[in-house]
Amino acid sequence: MPHPNTPIDSSKPAEFRHEVLWGQLHTLTVIAQLGSFTKTAQRLGLSKAAVSQRIADLERAMGQTLVARTTRSVRLSEAGQRLVEETGASFAHITQSLGAVRDAVGQARGLVRLTAPVALGRQHVAPLLNRFFQRYPEIRVELDLSDRLVPLTQEGFDLAIRHTSAPPDSHVAFKLCDTRTVLVASPAYVQAHGAPAHPQALGAHACLAYLRPGPAVWLFERTEGTQTQRQRCPVQGPLRAGNSEILRDAALSGLGLTLLPDFTAAHALGTGDLVALMPDWRPAGFFGDAIYAIHPWSSQTPRPVKLLIDHLRQGLKAGF
Repeated sequence: MPHPNTPIDSSKPAEFRHEVLWGQLHTLTVIAQLGSFTKTAQRLGLSKAAVSQRIADLERAMGQTLVARTTRSVRLSEAGQRLVEETGASFAHITQSLGAVRDAVGQARGLVRLTAPVALGRQHVAPLLNRFFQRYPEIRVELDLSDRLVPLTQEGFDLAIRHTSAPPDSHVAFKLCDTRTVLVASPAYVQAHGAPAHPQALGAHACLAYLRPGPAVWLFERTEGTQTQRQRCPVQGPLRAGNSEILRDAALSGLGLTLLPDFTAAHALGTGDLVALMPDWRPAGFFGDAIYAIHPWSSQTPRPVKLLIDHLRQGLKAGF
């Protein structure tokens, strides 16, 4: 493989028309964004071979290597990075302009790639989509449910639903609704083991914790007047899991106490199949206190994305 700065021996003519390289140059900006020929091919609707050919054509025209490839990685050479830095904003502006002109005329249309947490997506996001499609039949949605915080730009998502207290500054965030965390157990568990009245009592209970690195530690707060008390509680129990629906079902079976986001606990609390515990203490720093829709930063939100955000906000505004 040639060194990134090694000139390419090519048969490039002395003069060439710059405009015929726009497609190749755009392909380079997408590679820089996604870091993968395969993902770039998927984004652009091309074969991987076609992407490779575009880059080869651009390198031949420029007379030097622009993309350094190994079996494990793809990175831009200094020349390739310079091209992307100087032209990427222009391609982004063109994309936004095309979208704005298209959206200004006729019915909204297009594809929105959406990612959401599994429980929230299954219980509250997916059920709202049917009415959205009835209102906007020309908009399509690809919904990916994952509890992993996927990098939106790198993986090609237009929008993410996030359960957090602090959305990232690098993205555009729209608050959809408030949410809270509740400590719950089944009536059968409470009858058999009692209900803890203070966080310090949790050490004597079977606690079903969310699966995160390190020991399971729950934090609670209580405000009295102007004073806030905090209690840090190491907990243990027979099950840890990375999904709130699994923890809810384990609590429903009487296996132990658990902390749940209200959107997962709401139905069972309403039917009495779960009961809320320690109402004077507030779980802190656990799941987040709001639901946000976020999308990669841009000067304007594409119309299909904005319409979906507005629809979700309307559907979730009452909370859980």
